[in-house]
Amino acid sequence: MSFTSNYLECEGRELHYTEWGAQHDETLIAWHGLARTCRDMDDIAEHLSQRFRVICPDTIGRGLSQWSPDPANEYCLAFYARLALSLLNQLGIDQVHWLGTSMGGAIGTLAAAGVLRGRVRKLVLNDNGPQLAAAAIERIRSYAGNPASFATVTELEQYFRSIYKPYGWLSDAQWRRLTETSTRRLPDGRVTPHYDPAMVMQFTHHADDYRRWDEWDSLDIPVLCLRGESSDLLLPDTAEAMRRRGPCAVVVTIPGCGHAPALNTPQQHALVERFLVGH
Repeated sequence: MSFTSNYLECEGRELHYTEWGAQHDETLIAWHGLARTCRDMDDIAEHLSQRFRVICPDTIGRGLSQWSPDPANEYCLAFYARLALSLLNQLGIDQVHWLGTSMGGAIGTLAAAGVLRGRVRKLVLNDNGPQLAAAAIERIRSYAGNPASFATVTELEQYFRSIYKPYGWLSDAQWRRLTETSTRRLPDGRVTPHYDPAMVMQFTHHADDYRRWDEWDSLDIPVLCLRGESSDLLLPDTAEAMRRRGPCAVVVTIPGCGHAPALNTPQQHALVERFLVGH
């Protein structure tokens, strides 16, 4: 496993990202989900770095990126898309493929229809679409807005294994890495997930942020949607509408997963790779 850890100022905020396969010309952005970090993309980034330069950002307020001093206005898809634009411009990347899990997919959809129109060549959505189930959003908001804390990292790992069980199969080593790369210690010495709890202000100040049919219908690029078999966020009716509307996505159901597939198995890697290379 070989990557570099980097920082850039984007829109006045420090953004952290990892970079894999820097020797390649063709670039893929791999963007994580709502309460996660860029290190969730390690497995698929390592695999795809055999063909692509892979850039995995930490969203503002997550992982090693700066927390927003203006959470009501900056924790939203429009600002995240502006961060992506600034990141690509500073890295000198004109054309890019986009792989996004959950929120990362929504950022990609908005960017491809807006500030990065004409620059996103192919879009891979990992359990994300232009309409999400309200009950699932509330479920995620309930734990993300009030993150648990524990005395030990071992206890935090057990918590992650519970709330992220829908990710599907992860090895013990992968669960340990997920935990260690998304843990921060509080002033009282306890450990908690590595993000700013204020990021859930997105759901109150930008209530319609994840309703994106207009943007979806405007896309004219190839789209692959991976839907977890038991996902409660991307419902079957929505996935079917994605096949018929806008860019008419290729939708593939991932067995043994809910929201969202962990992108950590050879089968999932092969699905994404075949789509990106055009087979």
